[in-house]
Amino acid sequence: MKSALLLTLLFVSGANSSVQLPSPILPELHKIKAVTLSPSYSCRSKEDSQKGYGNTALFLTDEGNWNGPDLLFNGACGSLDELQGQTAGDDMTLIADLGKVPLEDLRADQAFNVKRVHSSELHSKFMSLAEIEVGHTYAVLINKSRVRGLLFISVTTWVPNQKLELKYVVKEYQLLIVRKQSPGFDWERKSD
Repeated sequence: MKSALLLTLLFVSGANSSVQLPSPILPELHKIKAVTLSPSYSCRSKEDSQKGYGNTALFLTDEGNWNGPDLLFNGACGSLDELQGQTAGDDMTLIADLGKVPLEDLRADQAFNVKRVHSSELHSKFMSLAEIEVGHTYAVLINKSRVRGLLFISVTTWVPNQKLELKYVVKEYQLLIVRKQSPGFDWERKSD
């Protein structure tokens, strides 16, 4: 009887203790890094396509494997390649071509207007995809259900459908805990 009571107490006290899960490693801010993405996502063999993203995508943290990549090098064989942030679900990541601006010169507050001059034509034009141009720098606003961030990337080398070399710097990265969300998101549903 005493043994059963002791086992019960150990089980209950163990159940009440909180289990510490490992924290994801978040990307370092303001540190310029380089990456090669290859080949373009939609120009791979059927075998490679069945292995997931492979080297076609940039993941800034292991948490991204849950949420999809933070940036995708995409393009069908023989077509123009694109930079893509939106990859699935309710992902609303946007990209803007900032032109030829060195990463070293960019601050987070320049994502929306590099020159910081109030003029309509100088405001960044954010879209779901961006055409690739060597020497151009892009602002990527990461907006996913569990991730929010700001990333600048600069294209250093591009071989269509084959290889994309980037320098990048993360200016903001947050893992979010969604406490409550309006149900029913649907990309194709019209308003009532």
